[in-house]
Amino acid sequence: MKDTRTRAYRVIGGMAVGGLAVAGFAVVHDTQGAAMASEGCSTRVDLRLPAGPAQVKLRVLNGTRTAGVAEQATEDFKYRGFVMEKPATSKTKSTQVAVIQFGPKSVGAAQWIRAFFLGEAEPDFDPARTTDVIDVVVGSQYRQLATQTEVNQSLAQLGEPTAPPGTCAA
Repeated sequence: MKDTRTRAYRVIGGMAVGGLAVAGFAVVHDTQGAAMASEGCSTRVDLRLPAGPAQVKLRVLNGTRTAGVAEQATEDFKYRGFVMEKPATSKTKSTQVAVIQFGPKSVGAAQWIRAFFLGEAEPDFDPARTTDVIDVVVGSQYRQLATQTEVNQSLAQLGEPTAPPGTCAA
């Protein structure tokens, strides 16, 4: 009986040493350091899609040489229930459909607004922006906003909003 018990202690001891070696190896070679770094993120963004258009504040800027484009787009958004600020003229001209300028407070809402341009609007994230107002600079390729059905389909194609590089979800 004495030899059997000694052999059992040796086997258990060997298993314990092996387990400690595996645990030590796992701790030393841990690759989740980046995940821990993201927890100390300095810029947190709101990725939630708004419940309705009344929760989104927009300002439309005319990025074309044609007068009245921003006013027409403002009326179109206002008709759909968005909270609109007075339209203005952009300092820079755009040859695109639109440029969506937004900050950390409106990442999810900006994704929804991109769907109104069928995903063809260029997102322009500014982490230093403190307001929740989204600026929409309409460009020379802009013709009209999408229908509600097209918006829903476009939003499905765009997918869930993701945090811009260097940021993390709030």
